[in-house]
Amino acid sequence: MLQSTSPNPKDFALVASEINDNLAWYVIHARHQHEAKVKLALQRKGLEVFLPRITVRSRRRDRKLLLEVPLFPGYLFVHSALGDQSYYEIIKQKSVVRLLGGKSGLPTPVPAEVVASINAIVDSHQPYYPWPYLQSGKQVCIMEGPLAGTVGVIVRTLDKKRRLVVAVELFQRSVAVELEEEVVEPWN
Repeated sequence: MLQSTSPNPKDFALVASEINDNLAWYVIHARHQHEAKVKLALQRKGLEVFLPRITVRSRRRDRKLLLEVPLFPGYLFVHSALGDQSYYEIIKQKSVVRLLGGKSGLPTPVPAEVVASINAIVDSHQPYYPWPYLQSGKQVCIMEGPLAGTVGVIVRTLDKKRRLVVAVELFQRSVAVELEEEVVEPWN
């Protein structure tokens, strides 16, 4: 006689913790002006997606508008364990061009600190804007204020304002924010 056994909840917790340990942020290259469609499609699949946006002024013939556009046009972030199945679920979506990676062609994860720093800047209500990618500069960490813990590069100092740039090396884009009276310290 066969005995049915119910699954042990501890086994599910172990599997869930292993999956969460393998989660990483990856950059998706999407077709021009299709970032929001890709985000929505991947969210419907249950994936965590981050599409940082910026509000810009748009001049029309008869009026001026404020539009929300992607901070990094053509790119968005996905948080996934990226096994074979999830890779193909992402890559087969309409308007997804590829997952960015190194010379090997394999998708390369973005450090979680970089994504968290971009998210902190977007949520801070400080003025921010895209910035040309920087190859060199001193990395710093903000120690006080709403952006505490944010890591980036100091570009220059203007009177009492400092301009902090967070660079995403993988796809050579950056975002800048001007800070007043915020304390920054060297970060390695």
